[in-house]
Amino acid sequence: MDNSLSYLFITALSYPFIALYNAGAASFRTSQNSRLPMAIAFGSNILNILGNIFFIFTLNLGVAGAALSTLLSRILSAAIILILLKQPKQDLYIDSYLSIRPEIETITKILKIGIPTGIENRMFQFGKLVIQSTVSTMGTTAIAAQAMVAMLESFACQASIGIGLGMMSVVGKCVGAKEYEQAKHYTILLTKYAWIACIMCCAMIMFPIQQITSLAGMETESTKLAIWLTRIVFTYKMIFWTPSFLPGYGLRAAGDVKFSMITSTLSMWICRVVVTIFLVHTFHMGPLAVWIGMGADWTIRSFIFLARFKSNKWLEHKVI
Repeated sequence: MDNSLSYLFITALSYPFIALYNAGAASFRTSQNSRLPMAIAFGSNILNILGNIFFIFTLNLGVAGAALSTLLSRILSAAIILILLKQPKQDLYIDSYLSIRPEIETITKILKIGIPTGIENRMFQFGKLVIQSTVSTMGTTAIAAQAMVAMLESFACQASIGIGLGMMSVVGKCVGAKEYEQAKHYTILLTKYAWIACIMCCAMIMFPIQQITSLAGMETESTKLAIWLTRIVFTYKMIFWTPSFLPGYGLRAAGDVKFSMITSTLSMWICRVVVTIFLVHTFHMGPLAVWIGMGADWTIRSFIFLARFKSNKWLEHKVI
């Protein structure tokens, strides 16, 4: 078995352990204990980095070593969180994993939320793959610059995404207690906090962008293009990224997942994919076309989600 097949096989083995960790982490978060999953994830990632160094550079296992390190770190994180879930001192704990039996009614309710959310995520990832395939035809300069900007753009919104995950727990509890005004209040409040976090993270990357890109060791033309794109993208991101994503977390927490799925999927494919491909092949705009399509997606999704939030229709769904 060559390295690429070994990588795929070992990576596939890690998915069940990732699912177990995520399920356990969700249990702790619902008990208002988000620090423990964060600490476990931090330790797991440190172990993953050390494992990469050992398996790749010491044992010379290549990409298979990277996959093996990931597998071991995920097994450890899943084992730790499952052990901690059995501790009676937790607000929510499990006496025995062997006593767990499937409850069809509960599973059905979960799937009504999980399936639309899963479809939304899969379509989003597939759309990114289509865009990446388009970028791969632009030449090495554009590919390198696009990869750098995409990585920085993803990093800049991680704090806001964390606030969004917290919003789901808070709003879900408010809706479950039928405190609808509180649900609206915390959705607005946490969206504001996420907006501030997004602006701060974008500014922390945008202003020292020359120093950041110099660390990547790219060619001069790629560096110049990456700096130019970063300044354009991040300026627009400060305004439109937060309202295009954060209200969606509140909607999903209230059970309004179908609307979120349909909106996000259509916006993704019409704006990001179709607009990007059109601009690339018709006007030969290069990687800027990708970000024009993404900016259009953020803008349209912002207005749709804000209109949905203001209508209060998202509070009419009953999950349980």
